[in-house]
Amino acid sequence: MANGSPARPLTSGVFSGVLLIILGFLLLLHNYGHLQLGGLIRHWWPLIFIFWGATKLYERTLAQRQGRSAGWITPGEVFLVIGLMVVVLGVIAVTEIHSRFPNIDIDVGEPYSFDVDLPPQPIAPNAHILIRGGRGTITVRSSDEPTLRITGQKAIRTFSESEAQKRAKSIDLVAVKNGDVCEIHPTGFDLGDSSISMNMDIVVPKKAAITVKNERGDITISDMGSDVVASSQNGNVEINNTSGNVDVSLQKGDVKVTDTKGDVKVAGHGGEIEVVDSTGSLTVDGEFYSSVRADKIAKGVRFISQRTDLTLTQLGGHFEKTAGNLEIADAPGNLTSRTKNTSVSLENVTGKIVVDNTNSSIELRFSGAPREDITVNNERASITLSIPSSSSFDIQADCRSCDIDSEFTGSALKATRTEKGDSHLEGKYGSARGPKIILKSSYDSIQIRKTT
Repeated sequence: MANGSPARPLTSGVFSGVLLIILGFLLLLHNYGHLQLGGLIRHWWPLIFIFWGATKLYERTLAQRQGRSAGWITPGEVFLVIGLMVVVLGVIAVTEIHSRFPNIDIDVGEPYSFDVDLPPQPIAPNAHILIRGGRGTITVRSSDEPTLRITGQKAIRTFSESEAQKRAKSIDLVAVKNGDVCEIHPTGFDLGDSSISMNMDIVVPKKAAITVKNERGDITISDMGSDVVASSQNGNVEINNTSGNVDVSLQKGDVKVTDTKGDVKVAGHGGEIEVVDSTGSLTVDGEFYSSVRADKIAKGVRFISQRTDLTLTQLGGHFEKTAGNLEIADAPGNLTSRTKNTSVSLENVTGKIVVDNTNSSIELRFSGAPREDITVNNERASITLSIPSSSSFDIQADCRSCDIDSEFTGSALKATRTEKGDSHLEGKYGSARGPKIILKSSYDSIQIRKTT
């Protein structure tokens, strides 16, 4: 230069331009689901440095041919690479959060709400009504009129009210009829869009059969005279005062069903289940991590999970199953139960009892003399049986490496103990004919108590 200072190295900018184009194209493919950016970066990130070095060699060779100087790596290129990597890692982090925790929403903007009100329309009294939702609550109520009424509220999360109003124009609820089948669902947006929710309040004929499917949001159904089916990926389900069967499936949330004349089935995963006053049966199939409570289930309870397989043919009182406990009180039906790591407490279960358990105690209490056979097998935990002193029964009790402590004695009862510490009790107690009681345990005790 004229002032004697060295010439500033020139660069073609090939690396910066091509890098922006490539990463922009990859992000576009990632957003449309054609590419898993996380796996690509995790395995192939060193290609950035290979491409960077190759580009700089090209730039330097080109500059030498043109008789000018060229530098290697500029501070601007370093900041560009660091900045783009931060953006890419941010995109990957958000994707991973949604993949591992699909129920977490990342809210952007402010919510703006708009009312939805469809004109009433006639419908067959015994129509089958299918309701599909994305995000938002769904409430279904009955009416004695053969009329369908739909109201609701759409909420749109944007950065401005004007933008929300613009988007709201294309978002609505529709009811599509095909014979006696009617499908109700939102329209004008992808149901998986977390920025839009649609609350629905629907009034249907009392005898209509209802099926509700919701992605995220509570479902409430009441006063229906036919079958009800409800499913939710994330939300609570409450159903009350129904005459038909109730079928609920969910992945996260609580279930409450009260006053139903049909059978109740709950399947999937979730938190708390409560079913009260059913003239039918209750079936629970899945993993529910809070509590399963039931009261007055005329045709009994069927419970299936990884740790429990239980059948109770009639429940007049209370049933409760939590993570580590099972309690049943006042059940005149037969009970068959297989559990693991669950303390079992039975009170006045007066039908035939067959219980297998592992690693947790079993306690049986009777206010009246047992009338049906009792078979209890408990490995590595205790058994306690409390029955009235006036009871009559035949008993066979075996306790491996543990003691049998019985308050019932008599000439017809024979208790023995081996040198290895195994205990045995066998015989008959009482003058009347009684049930057969078989108790087996290991490494803990068997206790047989008298109640007054």
